[in-house]
Amino acid sequence: MTPAVRFWLRRVTLPLLIVGLVAGCRSEVALSANDERVQVITTTGILRDLVGNVGGDRVAVSSLVRDGADPHSYEPSLRDIRDVVYADVAFSNYLLLEEQAIIKALDANLRAGVPNISLAEGAVKYAAEIIPLVEEVSLDTIWLGMRVRGTGAEHGANRASDVLLSATSADGPGGLAAYLTESFGNPSVYVDSTDGFDPANGFRDDTATLPPDAHTHMSWAFTKPGVYRLRMRASLSVDPQAPTVPMGEQVFTFAVGVDPYSVPGMPGATVLSAGHADITVDLDQRRLYLFADPEGGGEANQLVYDPARTVIEVPSKALLEVPGDRRLRFLGRPGSQVYQLPQAVLGKHVHGEIDPHLWQNVRNAISYTELIRDTLIEVDPRGTPVYRSNASAYIHRLEQLDTYVRNTIAGIEPSRRHLITTHDAFGYLGQAYGVNISGFVTPNPATEPSLADRRRLTETIRNLKIPAVFLEPNLAARSTTLNEVAREEGLRVCAIYGDTFDRDITNYVQMMRFNADSLRDCLTTTKQGRPQ
Repeated sequence: MTPAVRFWLRRVTLPLLIVGLVAGCRSEVALSANDERVQVITTTGILRDLVGNVGGDRVAVSSLVRDGADPHSYEPSLRDIRDVVYADVAFSNYLLLEEQAIIKALDANLRAGVPNISLAEGAVKYAAEIIPLVEEVSLDTIWLGMRVRGTGAEHGANRASDVLLSATSADGPGGLAAYLTESFGNPSVYVDSTDGFDPANGFRDDTATLPPDAHTHMSWAFTKPGVYRLRMRASLSVDPQAPTVPMGEQVFTFAVGVDPYSVPGMPGATVLSAGHADITVDLDQRRLYLFADPEGGGEANQLVYDPARTVIEVPSKALLEVPGDRRLRFLGRPGSQVYQLPQAVLGKHVHGEIDPHLWQNVRNAISYTELIRDTLIEVDPRGTPVYRSNASAYIHRLEQLDTYVRNTIAGIEPSRRHLITTHDAFGYLGQAYGVNISGFVTPNPATEPSLADRRRLTETIRNLKIPAVFLEPNLAARSTTLNEVAREEGLRVCAIYGDTFDRDITNYVQMMRFNADSLRDCLTTTKQGRPQ
């Protein structure tokens, strides 16, 4: 290294070192200016492994975050930053996965002109699927509104007509309410089971009045966990002087804080747990049904669901405390807990950021691999045949891995596919392979759980009859809450890998196979460890 380079290295790294140094052993060799191979720096060990499989003997690859460390909080060391200086190409995940000091170290110390690739962002061009984050996890549920479809022309309906959607009875362990929050926060209550249903006045106090072709969002609140059945009937009032025209009657079933796949009397029912759905009055067919888009693609993708064979899930993450606002007293005393499906039209829902843990869906790891291949070809055109051949072989392995993970998790009964873990890092695993992300200690491992977080976690475990919780080995020292709750509830504590490798799990394929096996083995046993 020349004196000029040494001086420059000291100048750019000293400010970063003030933040804090964390030393740790790493298995890979340091990058070097004397190595003829392509020098590659990655932020995490997972990315290091992907690059190694594509680059083979033509690359030397090192990662900034040592194996076993948490990329959310890792502070780069002098040795880490030294490697950046020699890199011919850099790969980060980004989307706020890595601690900002890592990104600063990378960006400040790369030589001019060195490709600096954010894989999570770039992989979208290679068909990677992304999941938006939400600002408040309790809002990440199904949105359930009310809708009128059809014209009702054969009954003489026009735009001045009214459609009446009335709740006539409710059965469940607690109270049920449906309400709309107006612009200044004033609630308009359409259904409230706590004061009964009065047929003498035509259920007037539990009726929503909608114009034809209307659609409204609603909030739905439930005071206790369990199964609720709400009977609703609809009618069309063409004009105030004419008799109303019956439009059908149906019972709508809600699984509140309990397993939606085990509702008594409804084996094999469809479970609606995400996207947008409406309790819908169809004026032309004269019937009530659910009109829903579970995938969240919008009204154009909504389909008809039979209420008799459909369960609406209100998950444990929807558990909230009633605020002190007197206008919301119908929900209960301030501080008491309710499960609430949110009113989609108000407030914050999608944050605009993206869940950065894309690799938990193996198909996304394939997209990462393709982007790494093309980047290495740009940096080292002479290695094109090697990179293409290596990438093709590795993608074949990943396709086999995707099938293995999918088939292994499919062997778990849907009613037992509930993942409770350390932090919110497994949304892609859940979406891709049908696992319900039913709870976590905190959204971010750097955040301390509150008493409300712990209460919510305990109630989720009890209501869903969870047999096991899952702990990321690298976060064991910061997982006292999860361990304490597991011990109190008599649960198994099983391993699952999210962001990093360790001495036992040293590559991506091994990690994903381990996670699938761990889920199968731990979720198909009782709390005492006996096979289910």
